[in-house]
Amino acid sequence: MTGNQHGFDAVTLEVLWTRLISIVDEAAAALVRTSFSTVVRESHDFSCVLTDEQGHSLVQATESIPSFIGTLPKTVGHFLAAYPPETLTLGDVMITNDPWLGTGHLPDITVGRPIFLEKRMVGFAASTAHSPDIGGIMRSPVPREIFEEGFQIPIMKLIDAGQPNETLLRLLRQNVRTPDLTTGDLWAQITALDLIERRLLALMEEYRLSSLSALAAEIQGRSERAMRGAIAELPDGTYPAALQTDGLDEPLDIVMELVLKGDEIAMDFTGTSPQVARAINLPMCYTYAMAAYGVKCVTAPGVPNNEGAFKPVTVTAPEGCLVNPVYPASVGSRALTGHFVPTLVLQALSGIVPDRIMAAVGSPLWAITQTGVDRHGKTFAHLFFFNGGMGGNPRRDGIGPLSWPSNISSTPTEVIEQLAPLHVKHRKLRPGSGGEGRFRGGMGQEILLENRAQSPTAVTFLAERTRAPAPGVAGGRHGAAGEVRINGEAVDPKQQYILQQGDTVMLRTPGGGGYGDPKQRDPAGTARDLAMGYLTEGE
Repeated sequence: MTGNQHGFDAVTLEVLWTRLISIVDEAAAALVRTSFSTVVRESHDFSCVLTDEQGHSLVQATESIPSFIGTLPKTVGHFLAAYPPETLTLGDVMITNDPWLGTGHLPDITVGRPIFLEKRMVGFAASTAHSPDIGGIMRSPVPREIFEEGFQIPIMKLIDAGQPNETLLRLLRQNVRTPDLTTGDLWAQITALDLIERRLLALMEEYRLSSLSALAAEIQGRSERAMRGAIAELPDGTYPAALQTDGLDEPLDIVMELVLKGDEIAMDFTGTSPQVARAINLPMCYTYAMAAYGVKCVTAPGVPNNEGAFKPVTVTAPEGCLVNPVYPASVGSRALTGHFVPTLVLQALSGIVPDRIMAAVGSPLWAITQTGVDRHGKTFAHLFFFNGGMGGNPRRDGIGPLSWPSNISSTPTEVIEQLAPLHVKHRKLRPGSGGEGRFRGGMGQEILLENRAQSPTAVTFLAERTRAPAPGVAGGRHGAAGEVRINGEAVDPKQQYILQQGDTVMLRTPGGGGYGDPKQRDPAGTARDLAMGYLTEGE
C-alpha cells in the first residue's frame, strides 16, 4: 500500500487508526513519566496531538484535556502560518503561550515539531502542558491585564535545526518562580514530540506510506460524516440558553443561541457580558473549544476527535465580550468562565434530547496556588486541583468529586504534603451537597489545610459556584454552593491572601445538580445514601 492511494480496506484502516492512537498515547505516557511538576504528573493537565502536513488534527492522546482537542491543532496552524513548511527543517521546534493563539492563558505552553520523511514534511507533532509557574501575579482572577500575568512567548523557535534557543530558556528561567520545574516539564514535552516522530516514521515505513494525506482524508472524512449524521438527527431550530456566574462584585451573564440547521450547528454568544478588567475573560479559541466539546458530548461522543469531527460546528461572539475579549485583556483564570460553556450547550439541547444530558456540575474546577520562599531561600509555587460533584443524569446519580468539562485529576493528599508546607488536617465528602432528584447530584468535598511554612506565604484560589450553585434539570434541585474560609472566616475567593504559620484554609467544593423530580427517587437509593453517609437523617 502506498500513500497516494485514496482508499483503505476496513481491516488496514482499523489497524492504522489503532497504531496512531497508540503513538500519541505512548507519547503522553512518556510526558507524564518525565515531567517534573504535579500539574502534569498528577493532574494530567496536558495534551499530545498528531496532525497532517496542513496542521489538521489527525489523532489526539486519549487522556488529553477536552479543551485542548479544539485549541492545540489551531495552534499548529498558527505555527505553520508563521513558519511555512519551506522555511522549516529537521530538528525545528516551535513554541508559544500566546493566549489568543494557544489555549487561552499564559501557563499553557505549546510546542510543535514538523515531521519529515525524505526531506518532505508529512505531519506535525505537538503538545500543550500547563506550566507550574509562568511568573507574574499568582494565577488568580486578580490581574487586570495580561502584562501582570507572566512571561509571554510569541510564536518562535525553541529549537532551530536541533540547536536549543538558550537565550529564550535563560529568560524563561529568570522570570518564573520554579525554573527547574517549568523547564523540566518543557523538555518532557520535547521528549513526547521526539517519540511521536520516531513512531510515526516507523509506521509509515512499515506500511510503505509516502504521505499521510490519504489516511488523514479517510479518517477525517469518516469523522465528519458521522458527526454530520448525528447532528442531522436532531430537529432544526433555535435553542437559547443563559446562565449567571458568580462574577466579581456582581454576577456576569453568559448568553448563547444555538441554531440547528440540517447537519450543522452554529452557536452565537451575543448578549454576553462585556469583558472585565480581571483575569476571568475567555479568549475565542477556548470559547470555540469548549462549545464544540459540549456539542460533541451530546451528539456523537464516540466519534474520534480530529479535524473532521468539528467541521460542522461554528462559534461566534461579539468582540470585546467576556467570551471574546480583546488584547491586552487579562485571561489567566479563563476556566472560571470557560467551564460554563459546555453546560450552556447541554442546557440549550435539554428540551430535545433530555436523555443525553446531565444536570449542571460543581465546576469550574477548584484550585489553590501557594507561593513563597522556603527555609533555604528558594522560591516555590505550588498549584493543587480539587473538584466538585458531577450532575445527576437520566441513568444514575452524579459522581463526586470529579472534574468536568475538564478531566483534571484532584491532587492526592500525599503529594500535597510531600511538596508543599501544607498539612491536610482532613479531606472528606460533603454529605447532602448533591442536589436532590430522581438521580441526585454528586457530592463536593471538604479539605482543611494548615499552613506550616515558617515565613509568610501567599495563596490564591480558583473557585466558582460560591454564589450561584449548580442547578438541577428536569425538576431536580440545585447542589450546595462552594465556600472558601481562612481561619474559619468566609473570604472572597477571587482575592489574594497572606498566610502565617498555623493559619488554616478550608475549601468546600460545590455539589452537582440533581436530575428529575426527587419524588420519583427509588427509596432504595435514599436508604443506600443514608447507610453510606452520603446523607444525614432529616435531609
